[in-house]
Parts: sequence; structure tokens; C-alpha cells
Amino acid sequence: MRGPVDVAMPYPIAGFLPALLQEDDLLVRWTEGLDQVLAPVVSTLDCLDAYLDPQLTPPDFLLWLGHWVGAQLDENWPVGRQRAMVAGAVAAHRLRGTVAGLRMALELATGGEVEVLDSTGVSWSTRPEPLPDSLPPARVHVRVRVDDPGAVARHALDELCRAVVPAHVTTTLEVLDRDHLS
Repeated sequence: MRGPVDVAMPYPIAGFLPALLQEDDLLVRWTEGLDQVLAPVVSTLDCLDAYLDPQLTPPDFLLWLGHWVGAQLDENWPVGRQRAMVAGAVAAHRLRGTVAGLRMALELATGGEVEVLDSTGVSWSTRPEPLPDSLPPARVHVRVRVDDPGAVARHALDELCRAVVPAHVTTTLEVLDRDHLS
């Protein structure tokens, strides 16, 4: 939650009054009270572009911005990782449902190296009838290599995979040490 801020009003209300009313001391002091109330609102509006930039927005505003652009964030991630996820949200949405999109989302979320092994099965039909049961099920196996696997929130990565991978695809996930060989 945002706290109180001590900012001066850049556009005092008294300056907009007609000259005759600016000479009224009571009215000028009353508008100065309004200036104190309105100053944080004016400051926020003047800085709106910074609130909407993932690299500049205050950390307590970052989760809201992430929800706004559809980024899958975990509030326990470091702020730098959250900023990267929000900044990459548009590109990630463009690739959603693809191997490249899954790799990109997991790389942004972990900062690690991601290897995606896809069953690569594709089928189609010219007739509107169910496909044969003999098709192998769609599967994806993901290996994420990071410096400290213990610091990775596995449940957050599972949620991210469920959000990016199509619903009919079975997904398995491994989080390994960066130096671990397969």
C-alpha cells in the first residue's frame, strides 16, 4: 500500500484565482489546504508514465502492473525477476502455446537455462470426426538449470507451465543445478 508522500503542489490553486480573490488571505490559506490534499494526486498523474514502465514502477505497484498485462508473477520472486516478467509479457503472450513461448517464460522467471523436450506430435483431419485413439499423447518435458535449485519456487514454475502450455499437453518439470549434466 502506498504511504503518505510529502510533495509540494506544482500548480498552487491560488495562482489560478482572479487577482481580486488572490488578495483575500482567508481564501488563499484555504486553497493552500487543498493544495496539500491534491499534491499527491497531481504528482502521481505527472509521473504516470513511470508507474506504467516495469523498470521504473515502485515495487509495491509491480504486482498490480503484472496482473494488468497478464504476466504470471510470484510475489516471492526478487523484484528484478518480476520486472523482467512484466517487461517480457507482450512477447511471451505472442508465443504462448509454443515451445519458444514456454522457454521464454521460464527463462524470464528463473534466469536459468531452459531445455524443452516436446513430443512434436501433430495430427489433422479433413473430416469433422474424432481423431484416432492410436495417436500418442502430447507431452512436454522441461529441464530448468539454475545456480541454486533450492531457491526456485517449484510450485510457481508449475503454475507458469500450466498457464503457457495447452491444456491437453502433459507437462513434467525438472529443476537442476546449472552444472548438472543430463
